[in-house]
Amino acid sequence: MARMITYLATASVAAALVVAPSLAHALAPAGAPAPAAAESPAGAKVSERSGEVRPAAASGPRVVAPGERVRATPGVELWLTRDGKHWSTPDQEDQFRSVTDGNLDLSRPGVTVQSEPVGDRYFHSGIYHGEGDADRVEIVTEDGRADGKLVTLAGKPGWGAWYATTGLPGVSTPADSPAKTEAGTGTGPAKTAADSSPTGFVRSVTVYDTEGGVLAELTLR
Repeated sequence: MARMITYLATASVAAALVVAPSLAHALAPAGAPAPAAAESPAGAKVSERSGEVRPAAASGPRVVAPGERVRATPGVELWLTRDGKHWSTPDQEDQFRSVTDGNLDLSRPGVTVQSEPVGDRYFHSGIYHGEGDADRVEIVTEDGRADGKLVTLAGKPGWGAWYATTGLPGVSTPADSPAKTEAGTGTGPAKTAADSSPTGFVRSVTVYDTEGGVLAELTLR
């Protein structure tokens, strides 16, 4: 009989040890921190099925108010008004590209590009227009591809601005300094600068829509 009592006591202790962790978890005070979930790199998404880390999709243009300034890169600000794109650099303030002076045919898709050196980088920006909802922009230079950013006004005005930065081109002007250049209306390989200028450094600018198709494209080379 003593052996049976000892056996039952031992079994009860073992059962209590098994149940205790679950019971403690159930009785944890409200607001106690939950176990940390696995982290993924910033801007990435993790597939619930496979656990595969995937790059985050483009989020489309940043919607700004007229005159709201966007810090495009250190030393450079860009802002939009109903009349067009404005930007300012350390070397030249209050620059402007109009969408109302008749130089852009907004009835058809198009992209413009203006490029200028800012410090040890090259700043590219322009205006895009076309049907559909813009999602992302890509610029191709002699050195490779780079993703840019989109900016637009509220209310779907039919156009927006884009900007990106790349390394400086390997071509220098006679003054041994890259020059500011401008090119393109989206209707063909138009150039407004000499072939020896850094305009040739930019090969294309493409704006993609939310379906992955081309909304507007400018090919320079």
